[in-house]
Amino acid sequence: MRDPDGLIARAGVRGDPNRDQHFLVDDRVLDRLPTYLTDIDADTSHVLEIGGGTGVLTDRLLETIGADDQLTVVERDPPLAEFLQEEFSDAIDAGRLTVIEGDALEVDLPEFTSSVSNLPYGVSSEITFRLLPEQRPLVLMFQQEFAERMVAEPNTSEYGRLSVSTQHYADAELVESIPKEAFSPPPAVQSAVVRLVPREPEYDVENEAFFLRFVKALFTQRRKTIRNGIRNTAHISGLQKPDAVVDAADDEVLQKRAGAMAPAEFAALAELASEVGEPEA
Repeated sequence: MRDPDGLIARAGVRGDPNRDQHFLVDDRVLDRLPTYLTDIDADTSHVLEIGGGTGVLTDRLLETIGADDQLTVVERDPPLAEFLQEEFSDAIDAGRLTVIEGDALEVDLPEFTSSVSNLPYGVSSEITFRLLPEQRPLVLMFQQEFAERMVAEPNTSEYGRLSVSTQHYADAELVESIPKEAFSPPPAVQSAVVRLVPREPEYDVENEAFFLRFVKALFTQRRKTIRNGIRNTAHISGLQKPDAVVDAADDEVLQKRAGAMAPAEFAALAELASEVGEPEA
């Protein structure tokens, strides 16, 4: 295994908090990360890593996946992408590793089978919701607070739009909290690893885009009742006839607040809203 500090030294870089660069240097954490995939027998025939940095996780992943498996790393920083190509030239020549220089939100991603990534925190939400619809097992690192919101249950303070949207695509489990000291330089907050295992939701949604928009709208007024939330957020949900939805919905649901609504309840209400509320396309 390559030494994390040695990789940083050879790369000739220092982490820059202003650029969202915090390099993971704790060997024990690095050793555990790939196991969160292998523990569930995930398909590692083509693993995707977002944010390769100096290659500390890349090194562990190459050691973990099979000899015939592939790893693709996306790195937006040109000097770091060049370093990865030099440092891991043997794996590249063997056809086991591909390094893509570019922004993970803009580049064409390969057909991957699973992902392990220490995401840039500033764009972690956008990247996650680019990956989740691909329906592949994901092991991703986030800020602790963000991770707790992803896995939260209804009627908790952390539960919100992020919880519903995440759990629409996958079973979400916070598998490990990571102290600040595991990084160089240490970030301002603690981090956490979330494992996302894809599965079909327990409810049917005809229009997924409207469902997610409807959930977003109602959580903007989480302290209001669902009745008032539907009426007050038509400009967000796109409902042209919010009063028609209120008239058609069950009164017990209308008296709830968003934080008490399970994903399946949101889905049922969204389906009703789609039928009678004439949402904009």
